Formats: sequence, C-alpha cells, structure tokens
Amino acid sequence: MYIAIEGVIGVGKTTLARMLQNTFDAEVLLEVFEENPFLSDFYGDRSRYAFQTQIFFLLSRYHQQNNNVPKTLAEGKNLISDYTFAKDALFAGINLKGDELDMYHRVHEALGEKIPKPDLLVYLQATTDTLMNRIAFRDRPYERQMERSYIDELNQAYDDFFSKPFDHTPVLKIDSNELNIIQNVEHIKLVENKIRETLGLSPFQPSLPLK
Repeated sequence: MYIAIEGVIGVGKTTLARMLQNTFDAEVLLEVFEENPFLSDFYGDRSRYAFQTQIFFLLSRYHQQNNNVPKTLAEGKNLISDYTFAKDALFAGINLKGDELDMYHRVHEALGEKIPKPDLLVYLQATTDTLMNRIAFRDRPYERQMERSYIDELNQAYDDFFSKPFDHTPVLKIDSNELNIIQNVEHIKLVENKIRETLGLSPFQPSLPLK
C-alpha cells in the first residue's frame, strides 16, 4: 500500500505522515527542502530564481522517489510519503513561463514515467489564513519572506489541480482547518478512519463526524 499526502506549504503533511506511520506499519518518505540552495533566494526574488529552484526540486524529488519508492514497494512494505512527484508541475505552472516552462514539462514528463503512482492521495485543505498562521508558527528561516499572495495563489492552484481526476489515483479530500491531530486523538482517528474507508481496509466506521 502506498499513500501520498498533499497540500499547500504549512498544511501539516509531514506531521500527518509521521503520525500515520505506526497505524499502517509503513515506511515514511519525507520531502527534503533544506538542501535546495536556491530556496531562500527564490522567496526573496521569485522571478529571478524560479527556474533554478524548480529544476533543483524536480531532480531532487525524482532521485529520492526513484531510489526509494520502487524498492520499498518491491519489498512488500507499506509506504507513506508527504508529497507526490506529479505535483511538482503545479509549482512550475505558477513560477515558470515561456521556454523555461516548456523545458521543465519535457523533463518532468520523461522522469515521471518511471515513478510508481500512489494507491491513495490524501489532500489536506486549509484556508490561506490558516496556512499563514501555521507557517508563522513553525518559523522556518527560508519561509519568513513568503508572501501571503503567493500562498493564496498556491492554495487556489492546489484546489484546481486536485478537483480533476488525478493520474488515475483516488483522492481523499480532508478539511484540516479545525483539525489538531497532535493534541486531539479523536482527530487523528478520524483521518485514519477516512483512509481505511476509502481504501476498503477494515476496521472502519462509515463517515465519522469531526468532534
């Protein structure tokens, strides 16, 4: 079983992946941000550093997924990732234009054919205000220059991206605005139950309400 978790920066993907690890007896694959040498410059000057940032992420994500996903699944282990390879193109569509975007899409398409697709994609949704509050709370140095308008643009792009059929992968949408999976055990149980229900994994209860 391979589950991928998606959502805008700050929505809580990594936290959820870690908290689901024991429940589903799974390996966890986490996206690496800190290693991108262009990221801090990108948040300060998006137009100047967009292509370098995007290509670095594309190749980094490809190598990470290609080296880990097929191997883990071949060993018969469950896997939970806090990102998908396919969504990288969503950022490119916002940050790149013209020849740079065309070049990016050609490389992304060629590399994407080699990456296994998840059995389920969990899409965490939140308002832009919620996202900005969570980003400020975790206070990562390279995110301090992040503009609200950029997060809002990403939020709309994510909703549009996952409103359509996603690469033959079922999408489970979860409103995370009122979720506190760290402090409220009922909230993490709710998410676990929805995943089990979507995948048909017992035991689960149909449509547990959020308390």
